[in-house]
Amino acid sequence: MRPPPGRALLTCLAALLLPCVVACAPVAGADPAAAAPASTPDTIVYGHQQEPPCVYGGWIEQAYLSGQILDNVVALDDDGRVVPWLAESWRVDPDGLTWRFTLRDGPTFSDGTPVDADAVARNFDHWVDGGNSTVQAWIGSYFDSADALDDRTVAVRLTRPYPRFAENMTQPYFGIQSPRALETRSEEENCTAPIGSGPFVVDRWNRGSDIQLLRRDDYDWAPANAEHTGPAHVRRIDWRFIADPTARTAALRSGEIDAMYDVQAFEWRNLEAEGFELHRYVTGGRPQQISFNTERGPFTDQRVRQAFALSLDRRGAVEAVGKGVIPYEGNGPVSRATPGYDERAAARYDHDPAAAAALLDDAGWLPGPDGVRERDGRPLEVVFPYAVNRTINQDGAAIIQALQQQAEAVGFRVRLVPYPPSAAAAGAYSGPGDYDLMIGYWTAVNAGILHVNWRRDLPDSPNKANSAFYDDPALEQLIVRANSEQDPAAQAGLYRSAQQYIADRALSIGVYDRLSTLAVRPGLHGVRQEKSQGGPIFHDAHVD
Repeated sequence: MRPPPGRALLTCLAALLLPCVVACAPVAGADPAAAAPASTPDTIVYGHQQEPPCVYGGWIEQAYLSGQILDNVVALDDDGRVVPWLAESWRVDPDGLTWRFTLRDGPTFSDGTPVDADAVARNFDHWVDGGNSTVQAWIGSYFDSADALDDRTVAVRLTRPYPRFAENMTQPYFGIQSPRALETRSEEENCTAPIGSGPFVVDRWNRGSDIQLLRRDDYDWAPANAEHTGPAHVRRIDWRFIADPTARTAALRSGEIDAMYDVQAFEWRNLEAEGFELHRYVTGGRPQQISFNTERGPFTDQRVRQAFALSLDRRGAVEAVGKGVIPYEGNGPVSRATPGYDERAAARYDHDPAAAAALLDDAGWLPGPDGVRERDGRPLEVVFPYAVNRTINQDGAAIIQALQQQAEAVGFRVRLVPYPPSAAAAGAYSGPGDYDLMIGYWTAVNAGILHVNWRRDLPDSPNKANSAFYDDPALEQLIVRANSEQDPAAQAGLYRSAQQYIADRALSIGVYDRLSTLAVRPGLHGVRQEKSQGGPIFHDAHVD
């Protein structure tokens, strides 16, 4: 027998909270200062939650790793400004189409070849030829050519103006690799140990366990926002893969590791009280949001999409699980950390079960005998898969389960389908016939992410990042205008119009902002989060 809706939600939340009540209790003997040292002074042991298939690629977990090994042309500082790295200066021509980067003199790849203009130009060609799917998604329809004008000057030609082009180049996906390594080594060699000009190199990869990163002693070209010049302070990074968050946290408390990624919300205040240093970064771009499949199924009807949005108390679910650490986010297209964020789009759908029921009545979905609405003899059942421990961590899974209960209270039957990282890597649940609802994020520095996520998916210009399968030339043109607008205020206005357009049609609704979090033991200093995605940076780190 199904419990009353309100009781069902309370039951669910109580179940979610129970582990927290137990786990929030102070941990006996958890004084980190008294714990056994995790490392020797020249080694940092770091616990990460996911192991990627390759060090370099288009996935954020690869970006976190490759960011230790590859340098970018430019970096992003704490104030969101683009600052020099491999390039000491740059300018864009008046027509907005050609960007000229002047490289600093001296950097080399770890194979001894120079980081010159030809190397940077060949990396652009590598990316758009399929070398990095995320770079391709960002610049594929904007890139025309990249040419070395001399040893230190590279000119990147675009098909349309893109004033925020350099901002996008700060993400680690745009890390520069040795062209000689790309052309002469095997695909497997470049997968396991890419050759860059960064402060560390891959020493060895023990699959299923850890990657050992070794310092480059001749490194002397850190980005302008680094705390020091010269090589990294520590000689080695022991980058361990510890998927289970409880085991990861226990390893930190015991002193087995020095730092860890992805702190569970209920552990945040505990670790803080125990003396660990905590870092939290709200990623820009698309937040954790729900996309509606607009190509097939019940959500082709705007009224049903709006009814689903109104059936949810998203804020309540996020606040119950997030403990004040995970921010609620109502805006589906972009997070609050994104320039041009629109508050009206975020506030478009408050919890209103009565309005949701009325919309479903109007759409012909009427209450059935078991509480599930029906139309023409078919139940209002929707499939909601999510990639657990890949796109969605344990906190996120708890939030999704709470949302399921809320939607079912107005007559949806929500079939949750958690699937493993291996299935996600193989492309599971990615087509229009695979789901009705999809949750996911996409990190970005600016609202240009709208073009990545909402550009039409056409035969001659496919776009698999359009998870709503929404085909609307008017929306795409609005976003294209925004991307090319030179005036920042006018550009923000166009981006806000696009967010409202999406919200009005209930194509996507926000749930919570994606976080990158770190916990660092006392005595380890200088660990910071880079500002394009929040990944850990160890170049400045040192152990007392």
